[in-house]
Amino acid sequence: MAIILDGKMIRDQILAELKPRVAAFARAPQLVVILVGDNPASQVYVKNKIAACEVLGIRSQKLSPAVSITTEQLLATVNQLNADPEVHGILVQLPLPPQVDAMRVLEAVAPGKDVDGFHPVNAGKLLSGAPGLRPCTPSGVMELLRRYDIPIEGRKAVVVGRSEIVGKPMAILLLQANATVTICHSRTSNLAEECRRADILVAAIGRAEYLGEEHIQPGAVVIDVGMNRVNGRLTGDVDPVEMARLSSAYTPVPGGVGPLTIAMLMSNTVRAAEQAQ
Repeated sequence: MAIILDGKMIRDQILAELKPRVAAFARAPQLVVILVGDNPASQVYVKNKIAACEVLGIRSQKLSPAVSITTEQLLATVNQLNADPEVHGILVQLPLPPQVDAMRVLEAVAPGKDVDGFHPVNAGKLLSGAPGLRPCTPSGVMELLRRYDIPIEGRKAVVVGRSEIVGKPMAILLLQANATVTICHSRTSNLAEECRRADILVAAIGRAEYLGEEHIQPGAVVIDVGMNRVNGRLTGDVDPVEMARLSSAYTPVPGGVGPLTIAMLMSNTVRAAEQAQ
């Protein structure tokens, strides 16, 4: 019987550990979220992030510029927040409208306030193993594995997906934990064969239930990062029936990796505030 890796339980553990750190501040840390436009999924994500701030006593602010905003206008907003010592974390909710140069905006965020961990300075620190703010989803997965005592060292890990947000940093973190890591993607030949070698399989390809029976080694730990809507139903990147049947442990969708992303965002915000003291 496979172990269901409960992301909500681990999220609650992380938030409970953060509460005394937040309480130690004379003035609570502040997270500012910039949400451009009215993308329904983005609105839900931001609402959940603000709610997590309230639970911890972190001050939060949501800025909602018009969807017609230009790159220069958004850069001016980011620069203003960079200069404000009352602001400890800045999060630019993606996606941005097509007229905005998202990369320029993300690179404008001060590395010390980059609570998403996307800035090239933080990416470089991740790659070199230096301390820094890490991308929230991959660091959440590492917390999940650690807190469930799932061994990583010496095991074969396969990451399906090569995004800057999940796939690449996930592979680096697993490598730093002494796993032997393979990165697969949409152009990988013999994908099923590569995946079946995995003791730890991380699916982050963004295709609903794309990985199935032929991709899962019996007894593997399967981490499903995918969040896809199919006919109004939320599902991951792995066939949930086969994942439950074949794995030794797996993350459900919803309730697996998702809650950890927000928990690690809170952790990054507290850490950024502590470093700014």
